[in-house]
Amino acid sequence: MGITIYNTLTRKKEPFVPITPGKVGIYLCGPTVYKPSHIGHAVGPIIFDAIKRYLVFRGFEVNWVVNITDVDDKLIIEAAEQNTTMSELAERITADYLKAMDTLYVQGVDIRPKASEHIGDIIDIINKLIKKDIAYPSGGDVYFDVSKDDDYGKLSNRNLEDQAGQRDLQSAEKRNPGDFALWKNAKEEEPDEVKFDSPWGKGRPGWHIECSAMASRYLGDTFDIHGGGMDLIFPHHENEIAQSECASGETFSKYWMHHGLTRVNTKKISKSDASPEMQAALSKMTLHNLLDEYPGELIRFFILSTQYRRPIEYSTQEIESKRKGLETFYRLFERAERVCGISPYETADANTPNPNEGPDKDLAGACADVADTSLTESWSVAFEAFTKAMDDDFNTAGAIASLFDFAGRVNAFIEKSGLDKGGSDQVKRDAITASAALIRLARLIGVFIEPQVKKAGSDDGLTDKAMQVLIEVRKHLKKKKDFETADLIRDSLTRSGITLEDRPDGTVWRAE
Repeated sequence: MGITIYNTLTRKKEPFVPITPGKVGIYLCGPTVYKPSHIGHAVGPIIFDAIKRYLVFRGFEVNWVVNITDVDDKLIIEAAEQNTTMSELAERITADYLKAMDTLYVQGVDIRPKASEHIGDIIDIINKLIKKDIAYPSGGDVYFDVSKDDDYGKLSNRNLEDQAGQRDLQSAEKRNPGDFALWKNAKEEEPDEVKFDSPWGKGRPGWHIECSAMASRYLGDTFDIHGGGMDLIFPHHENEIAQSECASGETFSKYWMHHGLTRVNTKKISKSDASPEMQAALSKMTLHNLLDEYPGELIRFFILSTQYRRPIEYSTQEIESKRKGLETFYRLFERAERVCGISPYETADANTPNPNEGPDKDLAGACADVADTSLTESWSVAFEAFTKAMDDDFNTAGAIASLFDFAGRVNAFIEKSGLDKGGSDQVKRDAITASAALIRLARLIGVFIEPQVKKAGSDDGLTDKAMQVLIEVRKHLKKKKDFETADLIRDSLTRSGITLEDRPDGTVWRAE
C-alpha cells in the first residue's frame, strides 16, 4: 500500500504519485517577517518537516522550499512605527524565526528564498501575463484579470461574484472588482528600499506573485506538493494558482495540503490564565516566549499529536497533558539506561542516518536480534501501525499512538524480566535494542532527536545535590518508621512539581 494525501483541490484522498518518480518537490508558505513569529507559524514547518522525514524514509529525494516574505505592506507600516528600516526589521524577525525553527527541530528545509531577492523572477511572470492579455497595467499598478481565467475559484470553490471586497480593495482602475494586484506603484511617502525598478515604474510586487515566482524558480512550473494553513486557501493560494497556471500553461501544484489553524481553547485554560488579558496574550504568544517556557520537543510533540488537517487547540492544560505523555517515554529511556548501563539514544544514534542524506533502511528489522519473541512481535505490530498511519495522509497522531503502545510493551518486558534487580546480558541487550528502535521510529517525525530529560534548574547540579539530601532524610525517616513525615516530604515535593520514584535500587526524582 502506498501513501495517500488529502488534496484540497479535489477534496478527497488520492494516491501519492510524484511527477518525477523518486523525487518530490514541496513548497510551504513561510512567514511575513514584520512581527515576532507566534505558535501558528510553527505548525506548518513542524508538520512538513515530519512529512519530509517520512518521505525520505520511504525512499524519496525531497526538495523542500519555505519562503520568507520580506516585501509587504505590513513591513512598511511596522518599520515606520518602530522607526527603523524595512530590511533591518525583516532581518531581525527572520533571525528570531530561524532560531525558533532550530529549537523545534525543523531541520529539513532545503531552500529559504526571500521575496526581495526575486524581483526579476516576479517581473518575468508579470510580463508573460501582460503579453497574454491576462494582466493589465493601470496607473502604475498591474492587475490580474480574473475574468480571463476560466478555472478561477477551483481551489476555494468560489464564484467570480464572490471575489469583490477581498484583500485588494475595489478600484475604478480595475476591470473587475475581484482583480488582484501583481505589482503596486510606489507612493511618494514610502521608503526607497521598497521602490524596485520595473517596466511600469518604481514599485513592489503583490503578495501572491511573490510565492508563485519563488516556487517556480526552485521547483519548476509544476511541482508535487504546495502547503500552508487553511486561512491561505483564499485569496492567497487561489491567486497563486491563477497567475502561475495562466503564465506557464501548466498545472502549478499537483497536491494541495492545508493544515488546521491554531486556536486558544478558553475552556481549558487554568484559572490563573482565565482573564481576558491573559487570553489575549495567549492568542498573540510569540515563539520566543513559548520556547522560553517549554522545550522545543514538547511544542513539536504537542503539534504532531493532532492530525494535521484538524484545528490545534492551545491551552496550558493541553501542553501539560502532552508533557506528561512525553514523560512516559523519558522514564522508559532513563530506566533502560539505568538497568542496561548504556543510553538508548547512543544506540539509536549509531543506527540513525541524517534524514537529509538518506533513509533509515534497516528500521523495519531494528529488533531482529532481540531474543524475546513477544518483544519482536510487538515491534512488528508497532512498526506496521506507525507506517500505516503515516501512509494515510501523514497521520502523525496515529503514529504517536503506536509509539505509546510499544513503549508500554518495552516497559512490560523490563518488568517481566526483572531487569530492575539485574538480568542476563541478552535480556539487557533486548531492552536497550527495543528502546533504541522506539527512538529511531519516532525520529521519522522528528521526535527524540536528542536526550531531553533535564533536572530542575540550571544551577550546575546544586538542585540535584539538595534533592539527594531530601531523599536521604526521607530514607532515614522511613527507617525510623516516621512514615507521616516521610510522606509529608514526598507530598510537598509533588505539589511543587517534583516526583519521587522509589525503585529497588534507590529513589530517583524528576521535575514534571
